[in-house]
Amino acid sequence: MLTSKGRVVVIGAGFGGIAAALRMRARGYDVTLLDRLAKIGGRAQVFKRGGFKHDAGPTVITAPFLFDELFSLFGEKREDYVEFRSLDPWYRFYFHTGEQFDYRPSVEDTNAEIRRFSADDVAGYARLLRTSKAIFEIGFEKLADKPFSKFTAMLAQIPSLLKLQSYLSVAGIVNRYIKHPLLRQAFSIHPLLVGGNPFSTTSIYALIHYLERRWGVFFAMGGTGHLVAELDALLRRSGVNIILKTDIASIDIKNDQAVGVTTTDGTYFPADRVICNGDPPTVYKQMMPAAHATRKRLMPESLTQYSMGLYVLFFGTKKTYDDIAHHTIWMGPRYKELLADIFNRKILADDFSLYLHRPTATDKSFAPDGCDSFYVLCPVPNLRADIDWTETGPLLQQRIIDALSDTILPNLNEVIVDPFYMTPEDFKKDYRSMHGAGFSIAPIFLQSAWFRFHNRDPHISNLYFAAAGAHPGAGIPGVLCSAKVVENLIIEDEEKLAITAA
Repeated sequence: MLTSKGRVVVIGAGFGGIAAALRMRARGYDVTLLDRLAKIGGRAQVFKRGGFKHDAGPTVITAPFLFDELFSLFGEKREDYVEFRSLDPWYRFYFHTGEQFDYRPSVEDTNAEIRRFSADDVAGYARLLRTSKAIFEIGFEKLADKPFSKFTAMLAQIPSLLKLQSYLSVAGIVNRYIKHPLLRQAFSIHPLLVGGNPFSTTSIYALIHYLERRWGVFFAMGGTGHLVAELDALLRRSGVNIILKTDIASIDIKNDQAVGVTTTDGTYFPADRVICNGDPPTVYKQMMPAAHATRKRLMPESLTQYSMGLYVLFFGTKKTYDDIAHHTIWMGPRYKELLADIFNRKILADDFSLYLHRPTATDKSFAPDGCDSFYVLCPVPNLRADIDWTETGPLLQQRIIDALSDTILPNLNEVIVDPFYMTPEDFKKDYRSMHGAGFSIAPIFLQSAWFRFHNRDPHISNLYFAAAGAHPGAGIPGVLCSAKVVENLIIEDEEKLAITAA
């Protein structure tokens, strides 16, 4: 058994909380992991309806080594429990013109797809990849698992950030190299996967292009839910105490130190360190004592920009659509203007763009024989918009079904089974997400690195954040790296204690 170094309470069992709990347990702490839902996984819940299975959360696995690390902490191999299967194509883009573009694992195959639209953009894509690699080598390899608790750490990186033109947007970088308007859409879409508008998200996130090239794009066989189940088993094997259906009322502070947490039913969990996987704005506003409920940051709450909301539609079909890829990005007639409606004007337009997930393209266990399982994600304004989702939810469901039936899923209206949906209201209720935002605060430059929520509270030295709203950001690689940052901070704490003790 590991010798205890003290008690760690982790609030929230999303991927960041799971990773933080495992890392702390491997370092010898007694770890209690608390979550308000009935199962761990955060947004990665699983719904089952009428023989169909639906992953409710993230469906794309990149940087798989970050999961491998969690199993290797305990001398185990991830591949003994979960298969990560490579996809081809990674993503299929369906444009409003009826044209399709397959973004594929090999550069050669991707170039062949590019040539069908614009031969001149093949060279531009090569330059985009080189730029993405340069950003990756700084933004991911050097900064993603490093804390930005001090402004001096940010200052030290300013020459690199300026060299990488991080003050530009992802779309700004892409448009420098890619000229065809539809390819510009395809290659600038990545910020939406982490909650950002491509036209305002810092170009640091252009590193995702090279990240995918470096490790690939995968699907966890059995679904993200199976991956979570195996992580649950790993947590239990390693001795982490998991307590579910338990919500947090307050983080208890004494003499500028977190001393424990109190649940909504009055149960108190003492702690030497508290790690928050919950949405940082929610933690500060709803869980912290009034004297500690604010933090020093550039943007006041009124000016803080949040990610878009998500409308997620789930359904099965009584037939298979064998020509539909695992991941399809269904693009509407507008791009930049639609994003402005969602992020800036906060209105729900008549048109939309969609992300379509068909897991049965790779894993038949998601549906009965001869059927398909689907998940459709539609970016929408967060709850700062004036939208009545009780009225709008059913209407948007039918609009999406009609649009898909008229295009890539013919006769969907006749073969659809058990449709249901989630709205930003559900994200607020189920995940305590501020304004129902799908990915916490938006990844703009002035909300990144030191400007983002810190991984350690500036005033409470034993309160940490491993979450989408903290550095380095949202997405599975982001939150898993966030847990690594917290571990590095705690290693620093341990080293300081050892010096003091000596």
